[in-house]
Amino acid sequence: MRVDKFLHDMNVGTRSQIRKLIKEKAVFVNDVVAKSGRVKVDPVVDQVRLGEQVITYQQYFYFMMNKPLGVVTATEDRKQKTVMDLFNKVDFRKDLFPVGRLDKDTEGLLLITNNGPLAHQLLAPERHVQKTYEAVVTGQITDPVVKQFADGMVLKDGTQLKPADLTILNYSALDEQTLVHVTLKEGKYHQVRRMFGSLGERVVSLKRISFGPLQLEEGLLPGTYRELSDEEIEKLKTE
Repeated sequence: MRVDKFLHDMNVGTRSQIRKLIKEKAVFVNDVVAKSGRVKVDPVVDQVRLGEQVITYQQYFYFMMNKPLGVVTATEDRKQKTVMDLFNKVDFRKDLFPVGRLDKDTEGLLLITNNGPLAHQLLAPERHVQKTYEAVVTGQITDPVVKQFADGMVLKDGTQLKPADLTILNYSALDEQTLVHVTLKEGKYHQVRRMFGSLGERVVSLKRISFGPLQLEEGLLPGTYRELSDEEIEKLKTE
């Protein structure tokens, strides 16, 4: 790998800024001034410094985001704000992308990475990575509905769903709404909303609180994100 690509991959600066740093003799490879951006480096073996700062190479990046309402799950959109617009300049990378999607009117846990093979693994239908949602639903949801979900519902359009886990948390007689958790083993379009819609009810609010082994961190405010821990990354890889 060329040293200029190494530095660019690590978000040290733009290509022109990196060329300037090399010209100013601020870049070192194994304590030797890099005279050109074409100098080869082995990210595993060689040490690259910018002045006195050692630049450690990292191939893959992983972030947990608490996606807010009103933001689309996309890498770019000409008209609407995307989840990638929520990243600061230090963490933003052009190769980052969201794993799966949350609708514009759904909030909660979103995994963002640049690890394509892992994303493919997590989204593969045969792997059935579980996702849990917290929903506020109109009406009083009762135990027979729990059984319907567990048996595998058939939607109004005839779509057969896999069994899902429904947990009733609280019913508010004042609002005539029920707070529930729904755990899915698949991810069909607008699935949670369609499931309750087939019962004649409406989802008032929807938030994803888990994705595979990841749990939405309490205190992670909507619109903010954090890097995954090494332990979380390892759990994802073995999911």
